[in-house]
Amino acid sequence: MNVLMLRYSGGFEHSYLPDAEVAIKEIGKASGLYQAVTTHQCSRITAENLADVDVLVFATTGELPFDEAQKAALLDFVRGGKGFVGIHNAADTCYQWPEYGELVGGYFNGHPWTQEVRVKVEDPDHPATRGLGSSFTVFDEIYTYRNWDRSKTHVLLSLDNSSVDLSKGNRPDHDYALAWCHRYGQGRVIYTALGHPDELWAQPWFRQHIRGCIAWAAGVE
Repeated sequence: MNVLMLRYSGGFEHSYLPDAEVAIKEIGKASGLYQAVTTHQCSRITAENLADVDVLVFATTGELPFDEAQKAALLDFVRGGKGFVGIHNAADTCYQWPEYGELVGGYFNGHPWTQEVRVKVEDPDHPATRGLGSSFTVFDEIYTYRNWDRSKTHVLLSLDNSSVDLSKGNRPDHDYALAWCHRYGQGRVIYTALGHPDELWAQPWFRQHIRGCIAWAAGVE
């Protein structure tokens, strides 16, 4: 199985990105599940290049210099039955391309909490969440989202609101999901908000979470 990771910073550049590139390659080798190629070049996203890819991983910010053919190639890739994994800032990108927001399930709308939080595991049987128990604590930068609706996706992880100062939030419904997944055409999309701290990428539990995201996106688990 082939995984292609696009790391491109058209906006804020996260310091975790080099760690993520290494981790995603190492997770593939250690699990025997996939081979990963990472790139900083948006020009790699074409129908021709994606023909041999099974799962596309995005860790991007800002507007991406995609032309219309590239946009169509990405959407057709997923609709046609392939997988898409969005990591952390993959929701903080492509604001001028509404179809991308629909693909991912929402857009970044601020990060009011950067602290240790408690995370609720809403689906403990999913490949991306197995082994995490019913809840866990993590230090991370917690995103909030706009154009996001729980009814349009399957929530895997969410913020335990009792672990933060809710007055800093910006959703009237106080519904702060941290990972979700859904079908998109014949394909699969999964997004995790976690991953901002560099050191998280060395943690075995987090690597297992990422491996599960990729496995589910590929349809092998």
